[in-house]
Amino acid sequence: MSSNFSRRGFLAAGAISPALLAAPGAPAPAAIRTLGKTGLKVTSVGFGCMVTSDPTVIERAIDQGITYFDTARVYSGGNNERMVGAAVKPHRQKLVLSSKTIAKDKDGALRDIDTTLKELGTDHIDIWYLHAKDRADQITPELIEAQQIAKKQGKIRFAGLSLHNGHAEVIPAAIKTGSIDVILTTYNFAMAATMEPLVKSISDAGIGVVAMKVMAGSMRLDRSYDFDRAKAAMAKPGAALSALKWALRMPYVHTAIPSIKDNEQLDENLKALREPYQAADAKLLAAHLERITPLYCRMCGTCAGTCPQGLPVSDMLRYLTYADGYGEFAMARDNFRTMPAELQQVRCESCDRCTIQCPNGVRVQERLIRTQELLA
Repeated sequence: MSSNFSRRGFLAAGAISPALLAAPGAPAPAAIRTLGKTGLKVTSVGFGCMVTSDPTVIERAIDQGITYFDTARVYSGGNNERMVGAAVKPHRQKLVLSSKTIAKDKDGALRDIDTTLKELGTDHIDIWYLHAKDRADQITPELIEAQQIAKKQGKIRFAGLSLHNGHAEVIPAAIKTGSIDVILTTYNFAMAATMEPLVKSISDAGIGVVAMKVMAGSMRLDRSYDFDRAKAAMAKPGAALSALKWALRMPYVHTAIPSIKDNEQLDENLKALREPYQAADAKLLAAHLERITPLYCRMCGTCAGTCPQGLPVSDMLRYLTYADGYGEFAMARDNFRTMPAELQQVRCESCDRCTIQCPNGVRVQERLIRTQELLA
């Protein structure tokens, strides 16, 4: 499964701006990769639209050659799909477009795809993800059936699955279904030890690999989590770029979709298409990882079901990341409010000592208290 094109053929096809390619003689990651057995050709740096509110940033990304754009039914209460659809409409045929459903049953999923197509203003999308499936038993036969129905109706080209947590359980289960064409998974330098073999197993199975959360908690890594220990790392220039380059350094990651809010972030991300991952990047990320270790949840799932008060710990820490890392308070609050009312009322400061001991060194109780202070 080759991900390489010749420079001359690539430019002749008009698929991407010459500005995205490496300078002559400089090694760089392949600008275009093949998304598994789907055969879809995508830029190795895609565009995560979750926090985007300015359509001109999407339009400029298209002008610069980005070909893959990802949204979801739940982003901004449906408004994100509408905005993305308007921005990509003049270029729809040359782009790869994906969206997601969080529906728990076939009928709900099929209603979602119809709404998605209406909001995006298109008759089909290229990839439709069953979103946030963090346990194997959430990949139900009726949701798989919904994807197959949508395929037969021509509403989607390929079936996808996305996950934040539970990688060791969910990824093998998704591969085993034999019906998932693309997997969208959290993957970043802070998760290397556990995720490298799992991500490779996806590609080895011929399934497309799309990486998200590649910046390990912050799009720019320049905002503070309100802990002094993290401030220096968050302000470190180039850390976000190094993180993106890390995610793309292996050919079995077919594309990454960092969230892009403005042109400054877009310009920084585009550099990953012409700059290889080098020793200086590794050094920078090692220092950053040391600083964020007490703060950043690796979403390994070890803590699942272990809180005596029943809190979904890794989910709550992800909600906090949306606020503290992404600067998206409303999104964080909306996610927090999806929890049962009784769990929203729990206060971790009432526990004398948190019983959850994170194997990665995250200060769990401190982070949960911060989540509750901000979002409850």
